Amino acid sequence: MNNKEIVFSAMAPSGNLHIGNYLGALKQWMELQEGHRLICCIADYHAMTVFQQPQKLREKILEVAMIYLAAGIDPKKSIIFVQSDVPEHTELAWILNTITKIPELELMTQFKDKAKRFRKLVNIGLFDYPVLMAADILLYKTKFVPVGEDQKQHLEFSREMTRRFNKIYGETFIIPEPLIRKEGARIMGLDNPDKKMSKSAKNPYNYLALTDELNVIRDKIKKAITDSGSDIIYDLKNKKGISNLLAIYSLLFGKSIKDLEKKYKGKKYAEFKNDLADVVIDFFAPFQKKIKKLKNNPNQVREILKTGAERARIIAQTTMEEIKEKVGLYY
Repeated sequence: MNNKEIVFSAMAPSGNLHIGNYLGALKQWMELQEGHRLICCIADYHAMTVFQQPQKLREKILEVAMIYLAAGIDPKKSIIFVQSDVPEHTELAWILNTITKIPELELMTQFKDKAKRFRKLVNIGLFDYPVLMAADILLYKTKFVPVGEDQKQHLEFSREMTRRFNKIYGETFIIPEPLIRKEGARIMGLDNPDKKMSKSAKNPYNYLALTDELNVIRDKIKKAITDSGSDIIYDLKNKKGISNLLAIYSLLFGKSIKDLEKKYKGKKYAEFKNDLADVVIDFFAPFQKKIKKLKNNPNQVREILKTGAERARIIAQTTMEEIKEKVGLYY
């Protein structure tokens, strides 16, 4: 297993993980763990770039761990751990800070966007988020990083940090390569198909949370924005709403969008939405059953996270010993 190429990925324990997170990330992680050394992080330090109620954060950390496990991330094949349990993440982030230029971080799209919307709430953690993300990735000498469109810029920053560190201190890190999933990469909001489904959306009708009650799922799909007209066809220019629902249906049910268009030719939106709700509920029901079982035994989940952190630290400590030697911190 140690000879396998490392894949690193993470989710922050904030907001509500939703079906877009499953289709765009978790499903891919499950496939990757079969042929790679998959390291799955619960990025609690990243979540803190926006204030989190302490008790809520504790609950969310366990919830995300349970979602990983229920989705099929196998702790025997992969490493599942909490970021703050491996202090080398922040240790490396500080070292990378010393070779990072302020104008580089000012150019980050996510920072600029959030700085405009939450001017009075912007903190240094949000500004420095890409450096910590780079540390997360480089710490494990990661070969591949599954990313969505919204994280491509941050990954490119990580790649630049890799090149810069290697140039200054000598070859140390592998330049990480992105794995961009096209199918499921952009599931749009049910309430606004012009914007990506968001786990931090204020409107709960924006997303299908992986922990939503089954009756809530049906209600959200019923109320999902569609389009003018009645044709059930995939047309991202003129029919974004129904196109988004067709994509979800296709990815979960395993039928091509063309087959679905044929099946629902001449039928009404209401019938299509009802069938889609059945498909989503058929997926969610066993998934949520697994989560419920894990909730009844949280200590089992804590033990998995503890073991994962111990395994992650073996790699992280080895990397940090090499880095400290190269930058002159050993004397």
